[in-house]
Amino acid sequence: MTDASLQATTDDQLRFAYWVPNVSGGLVTSDIEQRTDWGFDYNVRLAQAAERNGFDYALSQVRYTASYGADQQHESTSFSLGLLLNTERLKVISAIHPGLWHPAVLAKWITTADHLSHGRAAINVVSGWFKGEFTGLGEPWLEHGERYRRSEEFIRVVRDLWTRERVEFNGDFYRVHDFNMQPKPWPVEGRPHPEIFMGGNSTDARGMGGRVADWYFSNGKDFDGFDEQYREVTAEAERAGRAGRVRFGLNAFVVARDTESEAQDVLEEIIAKANPDAVEGFREAVRQAGRSTGDGRGMWADSTFRDLVQYNDGFRTGLIGTPEQIARRIVEYKRHGVDLFLLGFLHFIDDIEHFGATVLPIVRELEAEAVRTGSLQPA
Repeated sequence: MTDASLQATTDDQLRFAYWVPNVSGGLVTSDIEQRTDWGFDYNVRLAQAAERNGFDYALSQVRYTASYGADQQHESTSFSLGLLLNTERLKVISAIHPGLWHPAVLAKWITTADHLSHGRAAINVVSGWFKGEFTGLGEPWLEHGERYRRSEEFIRVVRDLWTRERVEFNGDFYRVHDFNMQPKPWPVEGRPHPEIFMGGNSTDARGMGGRVADWYFSNGKDFDGFDEQYREVTAEAERAGRAGRVRFGLNAFVVARDTESEAQDVLEEIIAKANPDAVEGFREAVRQAGRSTGDGRGMWADSTFRDLVQYNDGFRTGLIGTPEQIARRIVEYKRHGVDLFLLGFLHFIDDIEHFGATVLPIVRELEAEAVRTGSLQPA
């Protein structure tokens, strides 16, 4: 294999991210033991362990008020900067809410973080599902489609500020007049600006992702569920005449054990020990978010109680089993168009180290074999 083909293979490898536990309660709303900690010192150790074990990204959660088992929470952008300054390679994605940030202030903040980390800052634009956070802060709660229109304007302003010398923008939500933000983000070869992630399930989210996002995050999905979103987001990007393509991330919760039965037993214990009041509270909050869409395809619109124990439907992706079973399913998702997996775990440091030692080497072997045989084509 030539150096060029080796580089192409490396560039095309699946990427892996993990949910930063900067919010208390872990990633399942269950009384099962979760060896994790929302504090900063633990999270630095976790980020360094993830970096050593082949993870490319970390995503800091955004939550402003206690709810649904998440009684404590650190702010995402400042927490992300702390992790960036304590790692060498890991890219850290800050989840942010339009409506609570002005895009120019956020663009400036992330640019500074990008300089301090030599080009490793990114954002995940969250249009907002938790009404109480907005109304509790005295901010207007917009109709579902309007929230996504605001987010799209937000992304357009941020991108312009990062890439253009003088910005003029007159939208329905944001106005910027002859504004020149300097410095620009840290120069990284092949990266025009810090990466912009967003997620959703609704028609509004899919349209926005296709038009303006670099990365589209999906809640946990089986193959058919992911395929539907992939087709619609990609079609919208083509209609918009975008150069390049939108890349896709998929949420999943990993339980890797020596046998499939052991892994399934852990999953059933998580469900059996679920906190029903917290899950039902979250379920009702996200139901109103799903019901507010015009066609009923909002986030969590078809999620069951069992799905919502992991609040981004992570069980649905099916990464429950032996390391080899999980690796094979991961590579099959790659054939369907997944570029990145956003992973959650029960015991973060232990499980990330186990994933890096047992699952990831098999993934890389399967990817290399698929390249050799030409079998790694989208489904």
